[in-house]
Amino acid sequence: MSDPRDVIAVKRDGGRLAPDELRDFVLGYARGEIPDYQAAAWLMAAYVHGLDEGETLALTRAMVDSGTTLSLDGISRPTVDKHSTGGVSDGVTLVFAPIAAAMGMAVAKLSGRGLGHTGGTLDKLESIPGLRTDLDPETFERQVEEVGSAVAAQTADIVPADGALYALRDATATVPSLSLIAASVMSKKLAVGTDLILLDVKAGSGAFMKTPEDATELAVACTTLAREWGRPTRAAVTDMSQPLGEAIGNALDVVEAIRLLRGDIRDRLRDAAVMFAGEAASRLLGASMGQGRANAATAIDSGEALEAFRRMIEAQGGDPHVVDDPEKVLPAAPVVRPIAAERSGTISAIDAEALGRASGDLGAGRRKKGDPIDPAVGIVFLPDVGDAIEAGQEIGTVHARTDDDAEHALGAVHDALTLTDGPVEPPPLVYGWHG
Repeated sequence: MSDPRDVIAVKRDGGRLAPDELRDFVLGYARGEIPDYQAAAWLMAAYVHGLDEGETLALTRAMVDSGTTLSLDGISRPTVDKHSTGGVSDGVTLVFAPIAAAMGMAVAKLSGRGLGHTGGTLDKLESIPGLRTDLDPETFERQVEEVGSAVAAQTADIVPADGALYALRDATATVPSLSLIAASVMSKKLAVGTDLILLDVKAGSGAFMKTPEDATELAVACTTLAREWGRPTRAAVTDMSQPLGEAIGNALDVVEAIRLLRGDIRDRLRDAAVMFAGEAASRLLGASMGQGRANAATAIDSGEALEAFRRMIEAQGGDPHVVDDPEKVLPAAPVVRPIAAERSGTISAIDAEALGRASGDLGAGRRKKGDPIDPAVGIVFLPDVGDAIEAGQEIGTVHARTDDDAEHALGAVHDALTLTDGPVEPPPLVYGWHG
Protein backbone atom coordinates (compact mmCIF):
# COMPACT_ATOMS: atom_id res chain seq x y z
CA MET A 1 0.00 0.00 0.00
CA SER A 2 1.17 3.54 -0.77
CA ASP A 3 2.28 5.68 2.14
CA PRO A 4 -0.95 7.39 3.30
CA ARG A 5 0.94 10.65 3.72
CA ASP A 6 1.78 10.67 0.03
CA VAL A 7 -1.88 10.17 -0.90
CA ILE A 8 -2.89 13.02 1.39
CA ALA A 9 -0.16 15.28 -0.02
CA VAL A 10 -1.27 14.75 -3.62
CA LYS A 11 -4.78 15.99 -2.86
CA ARG A 12 -3.50 18.69 -0.52
CA ASP A 13 -1.57 20.15 -3.44
CA GLY A 14 -4.50 19.80 -5.86
CA GLY A 15 -3.08 16.80 -7.71
CA ARG A 16 -4.82 13.77 -9.21
CA LEU A 17 -4.63 10.37 -7.54
CA ALA A 18 -4.16 7.17 -9.53
CA PRO A 19 -6.98 4.63 -9.11
CA ASP A 20 -4.73 2.15 -7.29
CA GLU A 21 -3.55 4.80 -4.83
CA LEU A 22 -7.11 5.79 -4.02
CA ARG A 23 -8.23 2.18 -3.74
CA ASP A 24 -5.41 1.25 -1.36
CA PHE A 25 -6.14 4.28 0.81
CA VAL A 26 -9.90 3.64 1.05
CA LEU A 27 -9.56 -0.10 1.67
CA GLY A 28 -6.80 0.54 4.20
CA TYR A 29 -9.08 2.88 6.11
CA ALA A 30 -11.97 0.39 5.96
CA ARG A 31 -9.68 -2.30 7.42
CA GLY A 32 -8.53 -0.02 10.24
CA GLU A 33 -4.98 0.24 8.91
CA ILE A 34 -5.23 4.01 8.34
CA PRO A 35 -6.22 6.13 11.36
CA ASP A 36 -9.09 8.61 11.45
CA TYR A 37 -6.80 11.63 11.52
CA GLN A 38 -5.19 10.72 8.19
CA ALA A 39 -8.53 9.89 6.56
CA ALA A 40 -9.90 13.20 7.88
CA ALA A 41 -6.97 15.07 6.35
CA TRP A 42 -7.59 13.41 2.99
CA LEU A 43 -11.32 14.16 3.14
CA MET A 44 -10.64 17.84 3.76
CA ALA A 45 -8.17 17.96 0.88
CA ALA A 46 -10.70 16.24 -1.38
CA TYR A 47 -13.40 18.66 -0.22
CA VAL A 48 -11.25 21.72 -0.93
CA HIS A 49 -9.82 20.62 -4.29
CA GLY A 50 -12.53 18.23 -5.48
CA LEU A 51 -12.24 14.89 -7.27
CA ASP A 52 -12.39 14.50 -11.03
CA GLU A 53 -14.56 11.87 -12.74
CA GLY A 54 -11.82 9.24 -12.69
CA GLU A 55 -11.08 9.75 -9.01
CA THR A 56 -14.77 9.70 -8.13
CA LEU A 57 -15.20 6.43 -10.04
CA ALA A 58 -12.15 4.92 -8.32
CA LEU A 59 -13.47 6.00 -4.92
CA THR A 60 -16.86 4.45 -5.68
CA ARG A 61 -15.30 1.17 -6.85
CA ALA A 62 -13.15 0.99 -3.73
CA MET A 63 -16.13 1.52 -1.45
CA VAL A 64 -18.11 -1.21 -3.22
CA ASP A 65 -15.12 -3.55 -3.06
CA SER A 66 -14.73 -2.96 0.68
CA GLY A 67 -17.63 -5.33 1.35
CA THR A 68 -19.98 -7.89 -0.14
CA THR A 69 -22.47 -7.34 -2.95
CA LEU A 70 -25.97 -8.66 -3.65
CA SER A 71 -26.25 -10.00 -7.19
CA LEU A 72 -30.02 -10.72 -7.06
CA ASP A 73 -29.47 -13.48 -9.64
CA GLY A 74 -32.31 -15.52 -8.13
CA ILE A 75 -34.99 -12.89 -8.78
CA SER A 76 -37.32 -13.81 -11.64
CA ARG A 77 -38.94 -10.37 -12.02
CA PRO A 78 -37.25 -7.21 -13.37
CA THR A 79 -35.66 -5.49 -10.39
CA VAL A 80 -35.49 -1.79 -9.54
CA ASP A 81 -33.98 0.29 -6.75
CA LYS A 82 -35.20 3.83 -6.09
CA HIS A 83 -33.22 6.30 -3.99
CA SER A 84 -33.98 9.80 -2.76
CA THR A 85 -31.28 12.24 -1.72
CA GLY A 86 -33.48 13.28 1.20
CA GLY A 87 -36.25 15.73 1.88
CA VAL A 88 -39.26 16.65 4.00
CA SER A 89 -42.48 14.61 3.84
CA ASP A 90 -40.80 12.46 1.20
CA GLY A 91 -42.72 9.18 1.46
CA VAL A 92 -42.24 8.15 -2.17
CA THR A 93 -40.52 4.85 -1.35
CA LEU A 94 -43.39 3.79 0.92
CA VAL A 95 -45.82 3.97 -2.00
CA PHE A 96 -43.50 3.36 -4.96
CA ALA A 97 -42.44 -0.08 -3.71
CA PRO A 98 -45.95 -1.59 -3.50
CA ILE A 99 -47.05 0.11 -6.74
CA ALA A 100 -44.08 -1.35 -8.63
CA ALA A 101 -44.64 -4.78 -7.04
CA ALA A 102 -48.31 -4.71 -8.06
CA MET A 103 -47.20 -3.92 -11.64
CA GLY A 104 -45.01 -7.02 -11.86
CA MET A 105 -41.63 -5.56 -10.94
CA ALA A 106 -39.50 -6.28 -7.87
CA VAL A 107 -38.17 -3.51 -5.62
CA ALA A 108 -34.93 -4.32 -3.80
CA LYS A 109 -34.06 -1.33 -1.64
CA LEU A 110 -31.49 -0.81 1.07
CA SER A 111 -32.68 2.33 2.78
CA GLY A 112 -31.48 4.77 5.40
CA ARG A 113 -32.54 6.61 8.52
CA GLY A 114 -33.42 10.24 8.94
CA LEU A 115 -30.69 12.72 9.81
CA GLY A 116 -31.06 16.44 10.46
CA HIS A 117 -34.22 17.84 8.92
CA THR A 118 -34.79 14.93 6.51
CA GLY A 119 -36.88 11.86 7.22
CA GLY A 120 -35.76 8.25 6.88
CA THR A 121 -37.71 5.41 5.28
CA LEU A 122 -36.51 2.87 7.86
CA ASP A 123 -37.70 5.03 10.75
CA LYS A 124 -41.12 5.37 9.11
CA LEU A 125 -41.51 1.64 8.50
CA GLU A 126 -40.31 0.74 11.98
CA SER A 127 -43.18 2.75 13.48
CA ILE A 128 -45.32 -0.24 12.42
CA PRO A 129 -45.39 -2.64 15.41
CA GLY A 130 -43.19 -5.68 14.87
CA LEU A 131 -41.72 -4.64 11.53
CA ARG A 132 -38.04 -5.50 11.08
CA THR A 133 -35.64 -3.87 8.68
CA ASP A 134 -32.52 -5.82 9.72
CA LEU A 135 -32.87 -8.49 7.04
CA ASP A 136 -29.94 -10.74 6.25
CA PRO A 137 -29.05 -10.98 2.54
CA GLU A 138 -30.70 -14.38 2.05
CA THR A 139 -33.96 -13.26 3.67
CA PHE A 140 -33.87 -9.99 1.76
CA GLU A 141 -33.47 -11.68 -1.62
CA ARG A 142 -36.09 -14.32 -0.83
CA GLN A 143 -38.63 -11.67 0.13
CA VAL A 144 -37.95 -9.68 -3.05
CA GLU A 145 -38.67 -12.81 -5.10
CA GLU A 146 -41.74 -13.97 -3.17
CA VAL A 147 -43.39 -10.65 -2.26
CA GLY A 148 -42.09 -8.30 -4.92
CA SER A 149 -40.55 -5.75 -2.57
CA ALA A 150 -38.26 -5.46 0.42
CA VAL A 151 -37.00 -2.34 2.15
CA ALA A 152 -34.20 -3.08 4.57
CA ALA A 153 -31.25 -1.55 6.38
CA GLN A 154 -27.81 -1.65 4.88
CA THR A 155 -25.81 -4.41 6.57
CA ALA A 156 -22.33 -3.92 7.94
CA ASP A 157 -20.98 -6.14 5.16
CA ILE A 158 -22.18 -3.91 2.29
CA VAL A 159 -19.92 -0.93 1.43
CA PRO A 160 -18.51 -0.64 4.98
CA ALA A 161 -16.01 1.95 3.73
CA ASP A 162 -18.89 4.28 2.93
CA GLY A 163 -20.31 3.97 6.43
CA ALA A 164 -16.93 4.71 7.98
CA LEU A 165 -16.16 7.62 5.67
CA TYR A 166 -19.64 9.12 6.03
CA ALA A 167 -19.35 9.21 9.82
CA LEU A 168 -15.98 10.95 9.45
CA ARG A 169 -17.37 13.38 6.86
CA ASP A 170 -20.13 14.31 9.26
CA ALA A 171 -17.58 14.96 12.01
CA THR A 172 -15.24 16.99 9.79
CA ALA A 173 -17.81 19.20 7.97
CA THR A 174 -16.97 17.63 4.60
CA VAL A 175 -20.45 16.22 3.85
CA PRO A 176 -21.44 18.83 1.19
CA SER A 177 -18.91 17.70 -1.43
CA LEU A 178 -20.53 16.76 -4.73
CA SER A 179 -18.00 14.04 -5.56
CA LEU A 180 -18.12 12.53 -2.08
CA ILE A 181 -21.93 12.60 -2.09
CA ALA A 182 -22.13 10.97 -5.53
CA ALA A 183 -19.66 8.22 -4.55
CA SER A 184 -21.54 7.59 -1.29
CA VAL A 185 -24.96 7.39 -2.97
CA MET A 186 -23.86 5.26 -5.89
CA SER A 187 -21.65 2.85 -3.98
CA LYS A 188 -24.72 1.65 -2.07
CA LYS A 189 -26.81 1.42 -5.25
CA LEU A 190 -24.12 -0.34 -7.30
CA ALA A 191 -23.50 -2.92 -4.57
CA VAL A 192 -26.99 -4.32 -5.24
CA GLY A 193 -27.44 -5.82 -8.71
CA THR A 194 -30.82 -4.41 -9.74
CA ASP A 195 -31.76 -4.09 -13.40
CA LEU A 196 -32.52 -0.38 -12.98
CA ILE A 197 -31.55 2.36 -10.54
CA LEU A 198 -33.88 5.35 -10.15
CA LEU A 199 -32.58 8.45 -8.40
CA ASP A 200 -34.75 11.22 -6.98
CA VAL A 201 -32.38 14.17 -6.59
CA LYS A 202 -34.11 16.83 -4.51
CA ALA A 203 -33.68 20.59 -4.96
CA GLY A 204 -34.96 23.36 -2.69
CA SER A 205 -35.24 24.54 0.88
CA GLY A 206 -35.97 21.06 2.23
CA ALA A 207 -33.12 19.36 0.34
CA PHE A 208 -29.36 19.23 0.81
CA MET A 209 -29.02 20.70 -2.70
CA LYS A 210 -30.72 24.08 -2.46
CA THR A 211 -30.95 24.92 -6.17
CA PRO A 212 -32.00 22.95 -9.27
CA GLU A 213 -28.59 23.72 -10.76
CA ASP A 214 -26.71 22.08 -7.88
CA ALA A 215 -29.11 19.13 -7.89
CA THR A 216 -28.61 18.72 -11.64
CA GLU A 217 -24.85 18.64 -11.15
CA LEU A 218 -25.26 15.86 -8.60
CA ALA A 219 -27.69 13.94 -10.83
CA VAL A 220 -25.23 14.09 -13.72
CA ALA A 221 -22.35 12.97 -11.48
CA CYS A 222 -24.39 9.97 -10.25
CA THR A 223 -25.58 8.90 -13.70
CA THR A 224 -22.03 9.28 -15.04
CA LEU A 225 -20.77 6.88 -12.38
CA ALA A 226 -23.51 4.41 -13.27
CA ARG A 227 -22.73 4.65 -16.98
CA GLU A 228 -19.03 3.98 -16.34
CA TRP A 229 -20.15 0.97 -14.30
CA GLY A 230 -22.47 -0.25 -17.04
CA ARG A 231 -25.62 0.01 -14.90
CA PRO A 232 -28.87 1.48 -16.30
CA THR A 233 -29.76 4.53 -14.21
CA ARG A 234 -32.22 7.40 -14.52
CA ALA A 235 -32.20 10.46 -12.28
CA ALA A 236 -34.97 13.02 -11.87
CA VAL A 237 -34.29 16.43 -10.33
CA THR A 238 -37.45 17.13 -8.33
CA ASP A 239 -38.75 20.02 -6.27
CA MET A 240 -38.24 20.14 -2.51
CA SER A 241 -38.96 23.85 -2.00
CA GLN A 242 -41.98 22.68 0.01
CA PRO A 243 -42.94 19.39 1.70
CA LEU A 244 -43.75 16.78 -0.92
CA GLY A 245 -46.69 15.28 0.97
CA GLU A 246 -48.68 16.23 4.06
CA ALA A 247 -47.06 14.21 6.86
CA ILE A 248 -43.74 15.15 8.47
CA GLY A 249 -43.00 12.42 10.98
CA ASN A 250 -42.84 8.63 11.03
CA ALA A 251 -46.14 6.96 11.93
CA LEU A 252 -47.84 9.99 10.34
CA ASP A 253 -46.01 9.24 7.08
CA VAL A 254 -47.24 5.65 7.16
CA VAL A 255 -50.82 6.83 7.66
CA GLU A 256 -50.46 9.14 4.67
CA ALA A 257 -48.97 6.35 2.53
CA ILE A 258 -51.86 4.04 3.35
CA ARG A 259 -54.42 6.75 2.60
CA LEU A 260 -52.70 7.37 -0.72
CA LEU A 261 -52.67 3.66 -1.57
CA ARG A 262 -56.38 3.54 -0.72
CA GLY A 263 -56.96 6.28 -3.29
CA ASP A 264 -57.97 8.88 -0.70
CA ILE A 265 -55.14 11.32 -1.55
CA ARG A 266 -54.25 12.78 -4.95
CA ASP A 267 -51.37 15.15 -4.39
CA ARG A 268 -47.73 15.77 -5.33
CA LEU A 269 -46.62 12.70 -3.39
CA ARG A 270 -48.91 10.49 -5.48
CA ASP A 271 -47.78 12.25 -8.66
CA ALA A 272 -44.12 11.58 -7.81
CA ALA A 273 -44.69 7.90 -6.98
CA VAL A 274 -46.72 7.32 -10.15
CA MET A 275 -44.07 9.12 -12.19
CA PHE A 276 -41.23 6.92 -10.89
CA ALA A 277 -43.30 3.76 -11.27
CA GLY A 278 -44.10 4.79 -14.83
CA GLU A 279 -40.42 5.37 -15.56
CA ALA A 280 -39.57 1.93 -14.16
CA ALA A 281 -42.30 0.30 -16.26
CA SER A 282 -41.09 2.02 -19.42
CA ARG A 283 -37.51 0.85 -18.82
CA LEU A 284 -38.18 -2.66 -17.52
CA LEU A 285 -41.54 -3.73 -18.94
CA GLY A 286 -41.46 -2.04 -22.33
CA ALA A 287 -44.44 0.22 -21.65
CA SER A 288 -44.62 3.75 -23.00
CA MET A 289 -44.20 6.42 -20.34
CA GLY A 290 -47.87 7.35 -20.58
CA GLN A 291 -49.00 3.74 -20.33
CA GLY A 292 -46.61 3.07 -17.48
CA ARG A 293 -48.04 5.94 -15.46
CA ALA A 294 -51.58 4.85 -16.30
CA ASN A 295 -50.79 1.32 -15.10
CA ALA A 296 -49.29 2.73 -11.89
CA ALA A 297 -52.46 4.75 -11.24
CA THR A 298 -54.55 1.64 -11.90
CA ALA A 299 -52.47 -0.33 -9.38
CA ILE A 300 -53.52 2.22 -6.76
CA ASP A 301 -57.14 2.58 -7.79
CA SER A 302 -57.68 -1.20 -7.99
CA GLY A 303 -56.36 -1.78 -4.48
CA GLU A 304 -53.56 -4.05 -5.74
CA ALA A 305 -50.82 -1.70 -4.52
CA LEU A 306 -52.36 -1.56 -1.04
CA GLU A 307 -52.38 -5.37 -0.89
CA ALA A 308 -48.75 -5.43 -2.05
CA PHE A 309 -47.93 -3.07 0.83
CA ARG A 310 -49.76 -5.40 3.24
CA ARG A 311 -47.71 -8.39 2.01
CA MET A 312 -44.42 -6.51 2.42
CA ILE A 313 -45.31 -5.43 5.96
CA GLU A 314 -46.33 -8.95 6.94
CA ALA A 315 -43.21 -10.49 5.40
CA GLN A 316 -41.04 -8.18 7.51
CA GLY A 317 -42.88 -9.05 10.72
CA GLY A 318 -45.12 -6.00 10.89
CA ASP A 319 -48.79 -5.96 11.82
CA PRO A 320 -50.62 -6.24 8.47
CA HIS A 321 -53.82 -4.80 10.00
CA VAL A 322 -52.14 -1.40 9.79
CA VAL A 323 -53.45 -1.09 6.22
CA ASP A 324 -57.01 -1.57 7.48
CA ASP A 325 -56.94 0.79 10.47
CA PRO A 326 -53.60 2.61 10.69
CA GLU A 327 -54.67 4.99 13.45
CA LYS A 328 -55.58 2.02 15.68
CA VAL A 329 -52.35 0.09 15.05
CA LEU A 330 -49.74 2.87 14.94
CA PRO A 331 -48.47 4.83 17.95
CA ALA A 332 -50.24 8.16 18.47
CA ALA A 333 -49.08 11.33 20.21
CA PRO A 334 -51.02 12.38 23.35
CA VAL A 335 -51.23 16.04 22.32
CA VAL A 336 -52.80 17.00 18.97
CA ARG A 337 -53.17 20.71 18.23
CA PRO A 338 -54.70 22.27 15.12
CA ILE A 339 -52.63 24.73 13.09
CA ALA A 340 -54.75 27.79 12.25
CA ALA A 341 -53.67 30.33 9.65
CA GLU A 342 -52.75 33.62 11.30
CA ARG A 343 -53.88 35.73 8.35
CA SER A 344 -55.39 35.48 4.90
CA GLY A 345 -53.31 35.39 1.74
CA THR A 346 -51.67 33.18 -0.86
CA ILE A 347 -48.76 31.01 0.19
CA SER A 348 -45.75 32.21 -1.79
CA ALA A 349 -43.06 30.18 0.01
CA ILE A 350 -42.72 27.38 2.54
CA ASP A 351 -39.44 26.82 4.37
CA ALA A 352 -39.47 23.03 4.15
CA GLU A 353 -36.25 22.68 6.11
CA ALA A 354 -37.74 24.70 8.97
CA LEU A 355 -40.79 22.41 9.03
CA GLY A 356 -38.53 19.37 9.01
CA ARG A 357 -36.51 20.76 11.91
CA ALA A 358 -39.69 21.62 13.83
CA SER A 359 -40.84 18.03 13.46
CA GLY A 360 -37.41 16.84 14.53
CA ASP A 361 -37.54 19.05 17.62
CA LEU A 362 -40.79 17.30 18.57
CA GLY A 363 -38.80 14.04 18.57
CA ALA A 364 -39.49 12.77 15.06
CA GLY A 365 -35.89 13.23 13.90
CA ARG A 366 -32.36 13.01 15.17
CA ARG A 367 -29.48 15.46 15.35
CA LYS A 368 -26.83 12.76 15.00
CA LYS A 369 -26.73 9.11 14.04
CA GLY A 370 -27.91 6.81 16.80
CA ASP A 371 -30.23 9.30 18.48
CA PRO A 372 -33.60 7.76 19.44
CA ILE A 373 -36.74 8.98 17.71
CA ASP A 374 -40.38 9.17 18.75
CA PRO A 375 -42.45 7.48 16.03
CA ALA A 376 -45.73 9.10 17.10
CA VAL A 377 -44.91 12.81 16.90
CA GLY A 378 -44.68 15.16 13.95
CA ILE A 379 -46.56 17.68 11.86
CA VAL A 380 -49.29 17.37 9.26
CA PHE A 381 -49.22 20.37 6.91
CA LEU A 382 -51.90 20.55 4.22
CA PRO A 383 -51.52 23.54 1.84
CA ASP A 384 -49.04 23.95 -1.01
CA VAL A 385 -47.30 26.96 -2.51
CA GLY A 386 -49.88 28.83 -4.56
CA ASP A 387 -52.83 27.93 -2.29
CA ALA A 388 -55.02 30.72 -0.90
CA ILE A 389 -55.82 30.43 2.81
CA GLU A 390 -58.12 32.36 5.13
CA ALA A 391 -57.32 33.67 8.60
CA GLY A 392 -58.34 31.06 11.16
CA GLN A 393 -58.47 28.24 8.59
CA GLU A 394 -57.10 24.92 9.85
CA ILE A 395 -54.07 24.14 7.71
CA GLY A 396 -52.70 21.16 9.60
CA THR A 397 -52.04 19.60 12.99
CA VAL A 398 -49.15 19.26 15.42
CA HIS A 399 -48.69 15.90 17.13
CA ALA A 400 -46.60 16.27 20.29
CA ARG A 401 -45.75 14.77 23.67
CA THR A 402 -46.41 17.93 25.67
CA ASP A 403 -48.33 21.19 25.32
CA ASP A 404 -45.05 23.14 25.47
CA ASP A 405 -43.64 21.10 22.58
CA ALA A 406 -46.80 21.68 20.57
CA GLU A 407 -46.73 25.43 21.23
CA HIS A 408 -43.12 25.67 20.08
CA ALA A 409 -43.89 23.72 16.90
CA LEU A 410 -46.91 25.92 16.13
CA GLY A 411 -44.70 28.98 16.24
CA ALA A 412 -42.13 27.32 13.97
CA VAL A 413 -44.79 26.40 11.42
CA HIS A 414 -46.11 29.97 11.25
CA ASP A 415 -42.56 31.31 10.89
CA ALA A 416 -41.96 28.93 7.97
CA LEU A 417 -44.75 30.43 5.85
CA THR A 418 -44.58 33.44 3.55
CA LEU A 419 -47.87 34.91 2.35
CA THR A 420 -48.67 37.40 -0.38
CA ASP A 421 -51.84 39.05 -1.63
CA GLY A 422 -51.46 38.21 -5.30
CA PRO A 423 -51.51 34.92 -7.23
CA VAL A 424 -48.44 32.67 -7.03
CA GLU A 425 -47.23 30.18 -9.62
CA PRO A 426 -46.45 26.87 -7.85
CA PRO A 427 -43.07 25.26 -8.58
CA PRO A 428 -42.88 22.31 -10.99
CA LEU A 429 -42.67 18.81 -9.55
CA VAL A 430 -39.80 17.86 -11.90
CA TYR A 431 -37.01 20.08 -13.24
CA GLY A 432 -35.56 17.46 -15.56
CA TRP A 433 -34.46 13.86 -16.17
CA HIS A 434 -30.87 12.68 -16.66
CA GLY A 435 -29.21 9.44 -17.66
